[in-house]
Amino acid sequence: MKKPVLVIKFGSASITSNGEIDERIVLEIARQCAALQPDYNIVLVSSGAVAAGKKFIPKYTGTLSQKKAAAAIGNPMLVRTYSTYFKPFKIALAQSLCERHHFSNRGQFLQLKNTYETLWKNNVIPIANENDVVSNKELKFSDNDELATLIAAGFGAQQLLFSTSVPGVFDAKGQVIPQLDVIDKQALSLAMKEKSTVGLGGMTSKLNFARLATQMGIRTVIFSMATEDGILKAVKGETGTVCLPQQKKLSSRNKWLASGSLITGLLQVDKGAVAALGKRKSLLAVGVSKVVEGFEAGEVFQIADEDAIVYAVAKSKIDSNAILEAKGKKNVEIAHADDIVLL
Repeated sequence: MKKPVLVIKFGSASITSNGEIDERIVLEIARQCAALQPDYNIVLVSSGAVAAGKKFIPKYTGTLSQKKAAAAIGNPMLVRTYSTYFKPFKIALAQSLCERHHFSNRGQFLQLKNTYETLWKNNVIPIANENDVVSNKELKFSDNDELATLIAAGFGAQQLLFSTSVPGVFDAKGQVIPQLDVIDKQALSLAMKEKSTVGLGGMTSKLNFARLATQMGIRTVIFSMATEDGILKAVKGETGTVCLPQQKKLSSRNKWLASGSLITGLLQVDKGAVAALGKRKSLLAVGVSKVVEGFEAGEVFQIADEDAIVYAVAKSKIDSNAILEAKGKKNVEIAHADDIVLL
């Protein structure tokens, strides 16, 4: 039988210490992944390149060009460290530097998928990171949480693990919440606003992407490598915060549309449109309350309700200017029901 896919994302704060890659953590990653590889096709998504490389940039202040330079220095250091500690377990690694268009273009994504499947057949684990050196500023991933989620959704992963600097999602009393049945407004309000000094994301990012992943039917766990056997326990649901998958059946195309497409716009719609979309109807211009971010015909946009909560994505038939011109008209179709994915 085909092995299930397991995506594990490591944040900068969880694998670096004082600007150095923490080799003890990398050893633990290698040991635990070696134990899991017979049962899973594993993808590692690892931050840490910029954090490891910035010490070589005198007077580093975090400008875009400095970050790119630090990534260029740190990436080979990061992969070399991983390879060193995976080698005793007879596991080879393959570097995979990804850009946003690799996911927004379905043809390119399918090539990426075929490459990963070839690596897995040969017992090689791909280690993914953003190609910071050449990534366009406007088309960058928000952070590696997004990259990990896109890989998990596109590959139909069974589980997505987020390793972070804290042991899970805390409640109002500072205790780890062992399980979230659904990630709603209340759950999102639990996210800490702070982020680490070396990372881009934070708990808000983790929960937002965990929400997307669970809506794609992917079990997601937020945990810490500081926990003994953290990865092994996370897979079993014995540590961190387990976010339960939602029972939705989406085609591979619609999973790609909802997660991997390059989303360029945002519409806010009224209650009538929300109700119609819930009945699998097309989106009409009459239901649009506001064009928040514009887009062109054929592009993918998000649909938010009156509370500004995004609950669907769609592929547009017309551009946002035409929507404004058609305001009040009843039969102007913005997106067909087959091109709308409810989240």
